Amino acid sequence: MSDKEKTIQELLNFGIINIDKPTGPTSFSISDYIRKALNLSKTSHFGTLDPMVTGVLPVALSRACRLNEYFMHHDKVYVGIMRIHEDIDEEELKKKMEKFIGVIKQMPPVRSRVKRAIREREVKKFEIIEKDGKDVLFYSDVEAGTYIRTLCDSVGKEIGGAHMLELRRVRACVFEEKDSIRLYDFDKAVEEYKKGNEELLKKIIIPAEVALKDVVDFVDEEMGAKLLKQLLTGKPLIKGDIQKVPTGNIFALFFGGRLIGVYRKKEEGDIIAKPEFVFNYSDGN
Repeated sequence: MSDKEKTIQELLNFGIINIDKPTGPTSFSISDYIRKALNLSKTSHFGTLDPMVTGVLPVALSRACRLNEYFMHHDKVYVGIMRIHEDIDEEELKKKMEKFIGVIKQMPPVRSRVKRAIREREVKKFEIIEKDGKDVLFYSDVEAGTYIRTLCDSVGKEIGGAHMLELRRVRACVFEEKDSIRLYDFDKAVEEYKKGNEELLKKIIIPAEVALKDVVDFVDEEMGAKLLKQLLTGKPLIKGDIQKVPTGNIFALFFGGRLIGVYRKKEEGDIIAKPEFVFNYSDGN
């Protein structure tokens, strides 16, 4: 079955919506809003944004919530405005910002829900897009879990003070701003869906297995009915079950374009990989 042939129920059962989060609501409230609007048992988002931060917020639907770990820990890209407290030359500011490119140490903010302990995060890019007096439009490409507000504050300690004014996430893992959906458009699609027109809603739901192929290695194998049934009930992969073992430590196994599960490599006798997630299409969950 091609992705275009998926029914709306299949998408609602195992799909992802890339929401353009507005300023104000929490990430959880956006996720819960989608859950209630679609009458689903569960939704979850891939990476918290502070209430005043906007941008890319992928929301998993139903069983796609089980894929959280495969999407959460990838790089995030932000565009923001930092206000410096004392106006300095742009070249000097650029040099100060470059000091924070690479592996840095951060303490999570007091209001953060995570344990307050020094941790290392990698900043891959942190550069000026435009400087207008004390307001600096910047671009940052960082490891998941990096606090941009804290990063701006750290720069400030080098130059007499700075704080973050605005922030927008433009990419989270494989999900990009250009493909994100405004809540207004989501509401419109849901309204049409309730009237019996499911086309708008189908267009905005990404099949979870399609997104998964972009974050983990995958292989599409031919297999007999007996082996397929065993795999769908949690059987580990053993030597000879599949012809090609992907190079990645974690990989997705498909059969004719259909996701069977996500596996982690193991070396236990004849076992070559064990399932972390199995997608049994017949269980209705």
